[in-house]
Amino acid sequence: MNVLITGAAGFVARHMIRDFLRRGWTITAVDRNAPPEWLKDDKIHYIRADTTEPGPWQEAVKKADAVVNLAGKNIFSRWTKKYKQLVYDSRIQTTNNLVDAMAEGRPGVLCSTSAVGYYGDKGEHPVDETAPAGDDFLARLSIDWENAALAAEQKGVRVVLPRYALVMAKDGGALAAMLPSFKFFAGGPMSDGTHWMPWIHMDDLVGATAFVIENPDMSGPVNFAAPNPVRNREFAKTLGRVLRRPAVLRVPGFVLKTAMGELGELMLNSQRVMPARLLDAGFEFQYPELERALAAALRT
Repeated sequence: MNVLITGAAGFVARHMIRDFLRRGWTITAVDRNAPPEWLKDDKIHYIRADTTEPGPWQEAVKKADAVVNLAGKNIFSRWTKKYKQLVYDSRIQTTNNLVDAMAEGRPGVLCSTSAVGYYGDKGEHPVDETAPAGDDFLARLSIDWENAALAAEQKGVRVVLPRYALVMAKDGGALAAMLPSFKFFAGGPMSDGTHWMPWIHMDDLVGATAFVIENPDMSGPVNFAAPNPVRNREFAKTLGRVLRRPAVLRVPGFVLKTAMGELGELMLNSQRVMPARLLDAGFEFQYPELERALAAALRT
């Protein structure tokens, strides 16, 4: 199988490509940056291109059996009006260009990333893939992002929309951002810690991606989240226990909002997300419980 991956020099792609190569798949990797050393492999065809712009890179889309769309500006920064536009454009324009490049029925599947931010703040309510969207910036972004990908269905392409929870891996994403404060004895819950946090171990995210690519019955939104979400205070307590550090220094909500602005407010959203469609389809999580997931993530 030839899989084309956008955002291929990024955090998630690094793990995904290694797994896909072990499966015997060949990779077409597309990213705007020069290829890092780990991407230099005979089974990887690297294309350096800005996917927000049309260009010769689009010819590779027609040759792919599957496309995994991971491109997008990192959201973990202070959101100015300009930065939010970059976050939005990097996702929507890339997805539009991917769909424009597709031929009838080719690739067979587009796996286009979305996020649990789609749901907004849902309080105590369990959330599966049938739950309605929220109305904040991340929710509106996710709606537009998913709609851009779903346009590929008009060309006979199967479209899967993985809605990512917080990814547990120590080399990037939310966990990497939390580790320094916990290691220096300054970790703890955010605000009162009662909001629900959906999460997923990187190995399960990668495995679920291969699962939906290979399963022709999977299409539409799929929650990429472990089956046991936890409250933020439980997350902080568990991370502290795994690191053998106290986790009692609470970060007041107003401090988070002052430091991070609008993103700080959204970090307090409560999302009790359940992976209903993955479970119904028979996917087996390697790390369904948080403590084992964190211990494994911090070992690798």
